[in-house]
Amino acid sequence: MTAEPLAFRHRHLLGLEGLRADEIDLILDLADGYVAQNRQADRKNALLRGRTIINLFFENSTRTRTSFELAGKRLGADVINMSVATSSVKKGETLIDTAMTLNAMHADVMVVRHPESGAVKLLADKVTGSVINAGDGTHEHPTQALLDALTIRRRKGRLAGLVVTICGDILHSRVARSNIHLLNAVGATVRVVGPPTLIPSEVENLGVEVHHRMSTGLAGADIVMMLRLQQERMQGQYVPSFREYFRFYGLDYEKLAAAKPDALIMHPGPMNRGVEIDSEVADDINRSVILDQVELGVAVRMAMLDLLTRRERTNAQ
Repeated sequence: MTAEPLAFRHRHLLGLEGLRADEIDLILDLADGYVAQNRQADRKNALLRGRTIINLFFENSTRTRTSFELAGKRLGADVINMSVATSSVKKGETLIDTAMTLNAMHADVMVVRHPESGAVKLLADKVTGSVINAGDGTHEHPTQALLDALTIRRRKGRLAGLVVTICGDILHSRVARSNIHLLNAVGATVRVVGPPTLIPSEVENLGVEVHHRMSTGLAGADIVMMLRLQQERMQGQYVPSFREYFRFYGLDYEKLAAAKPDALIMHPGPMNRGVEIDSEVADDINRSVILDQVELGVAVRMAMLDLLTRRERTNAQ
């Protein structure tokens, strides 16, 4: 596949806040082409031959890290997965020391996940290559929102004008924040639904409708995006029990009936079946696009690696 000569004005992808609709379209259009490549028998090309990508994950991840690894390898890059559990970080090395050490190895792209909001930007300020935020604290997870958008656009044909309802633990969700920024930029209507304890204060300022009842939040929705309870980020009691939470906020067919008959069901994973979503709903082959999200994640990450290395590739020619 030959890359189109289109420029992306950003050196890093640290978040979606501030990205224009045309920039989002550029990413999604390019990713669409990579979907086709990934469905061929020969899925590799040599676009990034000689380039080095480092996956630096300070938090556990299966989908995101594997997806970035596949994306890099399918573009012909050398991909290194850094295990923080056995790295010098565990020996007391600071994030800045780690950044400078890796920078000395001349990595072209660093893909970074970190439990603290803002840590990825701190690292990006210290390196000469590009940095992709693979999730930082409760701040943002931009490539997840981009793959969500691509999934919706391929199924619905558009993003503008759709009603997207994000349900669950909004307070701790970087996925929710990135989706809110993206969906507002492209002209969708965004609602959030959850118990008051899991809705951030003043979240309305981000341009969303707030609901505390699934019946009103899902009314007429085109997209129902479920989020898991992020217990690892919770200090204190946010819900009485999982059973009580599922009763009021778990997605089952009874609650889903409030949405449009062709509403799509989404989940960024990992799923807690029986907590935020019923297994029968999650596995509905006609309405659930959860596996589509996983597949399209590789294509979106290929598009980002392509775009963020274009300037260097052009200069090297």
